[in-house]
Amino acid sequence: MKNIKLAIFDLDGTLVDAYEAITRSFNYTMKKHGYPPQGPLVIRRAVGWGDQNLLKPFVKKSDLHKALYVYRQHHRLSLLKYSRLIKGAARTLDYLKHKNYQLAIASNRPTPFSRLILRHLKLDMYFTSVLCADKLKHGKPHPEILQMIMRRLKVRPRETIYVGDMPIDAKAARRAAVKAIIVTGGSGEKNAIRAEKPYLVIRDISALRAVL
Repeated sequence: MKNIKLAIFDLDGTLVDAYEAITRSFNYTMKKHGYPPQGPLVIRRAVGWGDQNLLKPFVKKSDLHKALYVYRQHHRLSLLKYSRLIKGAARTLDYLKHKNYQLAIASNRPTPFSRLILRHLKLDMYFTSVLCADKLKHGKPHPEILQMIMRRLKVRPRETIYVGDMPIDAKAARRAAVKAIIVTGGSGEKNAIRAEKPYLVIRDISALRAVL
C-alpha cells in the first residue's frame, strides 16, 4: 500500500483482548440486578457498540442507568486484572512507529476506559490521537470519529487506513472513504465482515507489517 501516512486502530478485539474483563463485569451486573447471566460468545458478539449498548438488550429500560453505573464501577478493576494485548500487537505498533506512520485510536469504548487500558498495557506512547465515541455526537459505524481524527492530524482519507475487527469498523471506514483492514478473531463474524467488503481481511494483526 503506497502513500499511507496514518493508521487508525479500533481497540477491543483488534489490539486488546478484554473479553474476560467484559464478561465478568457484564455478568456481575446481571446478577446484581436479578437478570440471568450470558455466555461468553453472546457477550463477545455484543461488544463493539459501547457499554450502554452492550447492556441495553439485556436489562429493562428502567434499570439501564443503574446497571451501567454498576458495570462501570466493576469494570475499572476487571480491566486491570483481565485485559491483555493480542499476540503481535506490540510488535506491529513498534514497527509502524519506527516507519514513521502516525497512529491513532478510534473506539466506541468510553474514553476513561480506553485510556485506562492504554496506560495499563503500555500502549499510550504509540498514539498521537485517541478519540472515543462518548466525545462525539455519533459512534461507529458513523464516519465522524475517523473524519475527526483525520482533520486533527491533517491527513487525507486516501492516506489513511482503519484497522478493526467488526463489520461496523468496515462500514465506518467505507463511509469515511478510508481503506478498512479487518482482523478476524475479534467480535465480528467472518461472513458479516466479508459482506461489508473491506479493503482487506487478515487473520493476524502481525500481517499488517507485510501489508504496509
